[in-house]
Amino acid sequence: MPRSELAERFRPMLRGAGARFSREAAQRPILVFEDVYKSYEQGAPVLRGMTLVIERGEFVFVTGPSGSGKSTLLRLLYRAETVDDGRILFLGRDVARLRADAVPFLRRNLGIVFQDFKLVPSWTASENVAVALEVLGLPPRLIRARVGEALERVGLSGRGDALAAVLSGGEQQRVAVARAIVGEPALILADEPTGNLDPQLAIDVLGLFEEIHEGGTTVVFATHDRTLLEVRPRRVVVLDDGKAIDVPNGVASDEYDNRLPL
Repeated sequence: MPRSELAERFRPMLRGAGARFSREAAQRPILVFEDVYKSYEQGAPVLRGMTLVIERGEFVFVTGPSGSGKSTLLRLLYRAETVDDGRILFLGRDVARLRADAVPFLRRNLGIVFQDFKLVPSWTASENVAVALEVLGLPPRLIRARVGEALERVGLSGRGDALAAVLSGGEQQRVAVARAIVGEPALILADEPTGNLDPQLAIDVLGLFEEIHEGGTTVVFATHDRTLLEVRPRRVVVLDDGKAIDVPNGVASDEYDNRLPL
């Protein structure tokens, strides 16, 4: 789908999405999961009464073995999935009960980075980043400026005209990060963003998220890579038996060690 057509498709939904979040909401935790349940048609429930509070400005690792619900947690937040029961409050609003026409507005306040990048191979790096702003109907001059700034922040200031298909895996993930931050969201969600990268590139990409966090953005970083948890000690939340468990002092805890990925 051409970028102009994509922008036209989503722009009316964004215009009709409702008012900005209130000042009162700005004083609350940025993200609250309250007694959240989620299961699929096949298999046991993934989340079983999960409760989790994330404050503004935090950097939180979410970890656990494969199938523990890391991606499900994030997908519930950006409404790719819906809860079976419970509440998810983002900036004071219940994500689980938003009308469908309000979901694009929700996503304006989120930046999402995926393991498989989700770039359009035939578009340039700049075009892949710009689409996040084009759907908002911003003036082309402003879009060009902000795209250039975002690419510079991730170390790709000279690669804007390169097709995504010819970029290395590390460069493609940097473009994906630039796309996530170009709209200056309140919260960045990273869903196994280093899963397809070699160990050194993974640490480099994690460094990008830390720089973004230092600018005041809240970051929720889902990973199964124990090395990242040890290299960059942060708050660690382990998903275990459908619940969210805070690990005291990060990974330095014998009591929770067997719940962390190998």
